[in-house]
Amino acid sequence: MSATPQIPPISQIEGKTIIDLIASGKRLDGRGLLDHRGFDIKAGIIEKANGSAHVSLGKTKVLVGVKVEIGEPFSDVPDQGVLTVNAELVPMAYPLFEPGPPDENSIELARVVDRGIRESKMVDLKKLCIIPNEKVFVVFVDIYVLDHDGNLIDASAAAAAAALLSARINKFEVKDGEVSLLPETMPLPISNIPVTMTFAKIGGPIVLDPSLEEEQVMSSRLTVTIDKEGRLCALQKGGMGYMTVEDVKECVRLAMEKAPRIRGLILEAVGYGKD
Repeated sequence: MSATPQIPPISQIEGKTIIDLIASGKRLDGRGLLDHRGFDIKAGIIEKANGSAHVSLGKTKVLVGVKVEIGEPFSDVPDQGVLTVNAELVPMAYPLFEPGPPDENSIELARVVDRGIRESKMVDLKKLCIIPNEKVFVVFVDIYVLDHDGNLIDASAAAAAAALLSARINKFEVKDGEVSLLPETMPLPISNIPVTMTFAKIGGPIVLDPSLEEEQVMSSRLTVTIDKEGRLCALQKGGMGYMTVEDVKECVRLAMEKAPRIRGLILEAVGYGKD
């Protein structure tokens, strides 16, 4: 599976140009091999959602909305709230996106974002329990890809993190086993802020934040998620090619080095400041 869905073939001349440029340490858009495109993050943009964010990563644009409802816990974790992540590849975002039920690409995108949130323990699910075994808060994170120009994973992960940080839920009280929502609100219980970075292997070199054209010629992809303590919390390999052990170690090292800047942008977007 690939989070770069249904990519049409690129011409041999275009592909060779990209590969040759990268081999010489350059890229089509003028970036260095390990530079991001411009990140623009705006949070709290959908008034009726519990939380929301819009991220532009170069020309890639993603919108995330957070909705919180009361529901039942899973039987194996009766004292924890529920988190679910879904992704929709909006047809207007790319000529080959089609309407209909989620395909393997949207499912993979949602799962990679979900894993970063879940493995970093970004949301303290125990604090979303209302009545053990009966009532908990259910957090829905819905990803909408609005414009696809490569690296949907990083744009979606950053938007999901900002949307969760901006989210608020109603306070509540329990009387005689009945739950009443109060008009006052409180933030979601957040305990971590994961940052996700995706690398692509093109020829021999590794590049950060591949554009759509670069994804069309990459042999493999590695997505690395780093928590606020600088610890590795998730990895996802994509593509038909391979990465060496040294490639993986270098990607993890680079992600640890660069994650604080992206985390700072997310925090700034929701008004938290960089600390």
